[in-house]
Amino acid sequence: MERPLLKHIRNHEALFLEIARLRDLAIEMSGLGNYEFSKTPKFISETGERFTIEPERSIILPDYHLFKGLKHALTERVPGLTIVEQSDCGYRYPTAALAGLDAPFIKRLRSEYFHRVDEDRSICRPVNLSYGIKSRGKADNRLEYEVWVPESQLEADPMPLLVEKYGEDLPHEVRHFAQQKPMIYGWMGVKRAAFEALYRNPAVMGDLVICIGLSVDAYNIGARPDLSFSPTVESSIAASNAEFEWEVMGYYAPGDAHYTHDELWAAINHSLEAIGEPISELYASDIMPIMESKTERILSTVYGQGITTDEIHELNLRPQEFLQTSSERRVKPQDPNRKVNFLGRLNRLFYQPEHQLPAIESLHDLIAYSR
Repeated sequence: MERPLLKHIRNHEALFLEIARLRDLAIEMSGLGNYEFSKTPKFISETGERFTIEPERSIILPDYHLFKGLKHALTERVPGLTIVEQSDCGYRYPTAALAGLDAPFIKRLRSEYFHRVDEDRSICRPVNLSYGIKSRGKADNRLEYEVWVPESQLEADPMPLLVEKYGEDLPHEVRHFAQQKPMIYGWMGVKRAAFEALYRNPAVMGDLVICIGLSVDAYNIGARPDLSFSPTVESSIAASNAEFEWEVMGYYAPGDAHYTHDELWAAINHSLEAIGEPISELYASDIMPIMESKTERILSTVYGQGITTDEIHELNLRPQEFLQTSSERRVKPQDPNRKVNFLGRLNRLFYQPEHQLPAIESLHDLIAYSR
C-alpha cells in the first residue's frame, strides 16, 4: 500500500499542507465542493472565558498487536465515518514529563526523533521541540496549550511564546505554571501511526462534517528519570502498552452557514461519542482501566520504581542534556572516566531489542489489515 505522506515525516509544513489537500479532496469527492474548513473553535465558559480545548478520547490496550484490523472495524462499526485516502502519516515522539504528580497541570516536552541523513540510526536526535501544558487526567475536553521551542531556547522561559500564540486567552494559572523551570521527571518513547477521517450524521449535526485525527501509539516508558538501568525491572524500560486516540481537528461546513458555539460543541462531542461507544465495546475485554494521561503514566511508572521526588530534584535533569551524546557534567557510576550518553539512552527507549517499538509502516499495515 502506498503511503506518500511518510516521505514528509521530517517536514511539518509540507506534511500538514498535504493532509489539508487530501482532506479537501475527500470533501469534494463527497459532492460538498462548497464546504470550507475551520479549526476547532475556542470553548467559551458560562463566565465568558475562552479556553483552548483538546476534544480527544482514547483507549489503552496491553499490546499494539491487539489493534490489528482497526481501520476495518472503524468503518464497519461507525456509520458516517469515512477514512481520508492516503492520509497515513507517522511520528516518533520522545516525550518527557516536566512536573510532578502534585502539580496543578501536566507539563511535557515533546519532540520528534530522527537520525541525520546518512548517519548511523543509533544516533537519533530530538527535533521539532515543543512545550505543552495540559489539564490533568483523561477527562473529556481537557485544556491544552503548546508552543514550538527552538533548541537554543530550551532553558528559556516559554511565556513569551505562549502569550504570542494565545494572547488574552491564556489562563492566569497556566501563565504562572509555565514560568516554573522545567525538570525531567521521566520519559516515554512513542511510535505513532496516524490518519484522518471525516464524520457525518445529518440527522444529528445537520450539514456539519467533523474532521477526526486518529492514531495508534505503541510506547515504552523509562524506568528511571535518566533512563538508566533499573535493577527492579532488570531493564531501562518499565512499561510497554498501546493507545488508540481520536481527536477533533476541525470541521467543514457550507461557506455561507453560521453555527453557534453550542451547536459546534454539541457536534464535536457527538462525533467523539459516535466513535467511542462502538470501539470501547469492541475492545471491552482488553481495555486497561487507566485514567491517566500519557504524561501522568510516565510519572506513576517512575514513582512505581521507588524513585522519590527528592531524588528527582537531586538529579536535576534538564531537557538540554538529552540533546547531548556526551554529558558535560555526569559520569557513569560504575566508570567515572566515562560520560553519560543521554542520546544513546533515548535510543534504547525506542530500539532496545527486548522492547523494540514497531516501524511506523508496519504499524500502519497492522491497523489496515482486512480479512
